[in-house]
Amino acid sequence: MLFPEKQCGLDHQKTVMHIEEVGVRAIHFPVKIKEKGGQPQHTIATISMQASLPAAPKGGCIDTFVAILNRSVEAFSVRRFREILTQVREGLQAKSASMEMTFPYFIKKRAPVSGTGSLMEYSCTFAGTVGERDEMIITVRVPVTTLCPCSKEISEQGAHNQRAEVVLNVKTDRLVWLEDLITLIEQSASCELYALLKRPDEKFVTEKAYNNPMFVEDVVRKVAVAALAHPDIRWFSAGVESFESIHKHSAYAFVDSDDMPRPAMPRAA
Repeated sequence: MLFPEKQCGLDHQKTVMHIEEVGVRAIHFPVKIKEKGGQPQHTIATISMQASLPAAPKGGCIDTFVAILNRSVEAFSVRRFREILTQVREGLQAKSASMEMTFPYFIKKRAPVSGTGSLMEYSCTFAGTVGERDEMIITVRVPVTTLCPCSKEISEQGAHNQRAEVVLNVKTDRLVWLEDLITLIEQSASCELYALLKRPDEKFVTEKAYNNPMFVEDVVRKVAVAALAHPDIRWFSAGVESFESIHKHSAYAFVDSDDMPRPAMPRAA
């Protein structure tokens, strides 16, 4: 985008400035996310969009983003993610366009003993780019319980546990359900969390964590092993932060599949 000198506040000389990217941030918008069971889940996403610009773009760039979103309000869904980005790119004659949307996703869970039902909230993000590179990344943030193995080992009674958060980012070749990614993570921790528990459930989850102690390194390794085994995940990164109950600081561990050795492929005969 070109700005004359007065708009830039530089009256003493003629200045030409090229803006690399323009976009909008933190727009709240209704979206529909397809559940694994087939039903659409209605939720509210926080959306940011941006596009690279040619050397001489047309006016009204910012309006283009909002107009395309509002035209999609009745039919906005993750399936239309790429289509919306293509419309932005073509409308602005941009080299590339990207969008990120973060939304709460709810799964009905039943307590392990009483069977009490409640909705558990997870934070999920879809981020995509079309143009010079095409990719889509799915991110899930899942709270879990970890219990310290060394605390259990040295204590005559009890062990300290804490809530932790696992952040998993994946690139996939096919549709991967959010429910499956969340389950993959929850099965990799000392215990999963529930929104509502009765007394028998509290006993169950406390004892399950006690019998399944893990450091953050253990959790991130288990997540990595499960992600590597998933047939449709071609790249992932995972981070685990444990909000320590007896320390002022958190414990953290991170893995990236690009840094992991891949199993050797058999040679052709």
